[in-house]
Amino acid sequence: MPAEPAATPNRWRGVPLDERQAERRRILVDAAFELLGSIGVAGTTVRGVCEAARLNPRYFYESFDDLDDLLVAVFDRTAEGGLAVILDAAASVGDGDPLATARAVMGSFLRYITEDPLRAQVLYVAGMGNEALSRRRLEAMLEMADLFARGAHDAARDRGDPTDPVVKVAASLVVGGMSELVITWLHGRVDLTLDQLIDDASVLFVAIGDAANTIAASRTTVAG
Repeated sequence: MPAEPAATPNRWRGVPLDERQAERRRILVDAAFELLGSIGVAGTTVRGVCEAARLNPRYFYESFDDLDDLLVAVFDRTAEGGLAVILDAAASVGDGDPLATARAVMGSFLRYITEDPLRAQVLYVAGMGNEALSRRRLEAMLEMADLFARGAHDAARDRGDPTDPVVKVAASLVVGGMSELVITWLHGRVDLTLDQLIDDASVLFVAIGDAANTIAASRTTVAG
């Protein structure tokens, strides 16, 4: 990360207070992202972040309660970037072929986390060594499962009961399984290129959704 100018009184002269605080917060999150993604939780400290950001430690507590608060902010910013590319990809395909949509979504997200390897470390690896990050990662996975379940709910309106619990089960399987798949692939335990991973994961994504819809439809038929 390029070195930031030293924190001197002149640096902030003439800048409104809220803008100063927002800029210092951004600089700290940028520095923490670099440290967390490269050397992990153990090597990411308040002192180290402030030194990398070239900011006085008092500015750290202007924006964050403690180190965990900062680490969660780094995770959230990275996860929000991933969600944005997923939503953009889904919107670009529209309501067309489910496999095309899955490929667009999977491809955009997997390329997002591989274009900058630090993103994958922050989202999938660093959280294993910190309780706050582990908790936030779980919350993010549950939020993503809810998002996929709502999408499946809309897609299943003509194929059985879209409120059937199997829809949520399928969404949880996809999100949790995808997370573990990415970790396994990053560690070189799955011998696939990125394009092959996107293709295989997309086909399985659609297959799980079809299976869930089939189960929901069969229950609707029996109930009727």
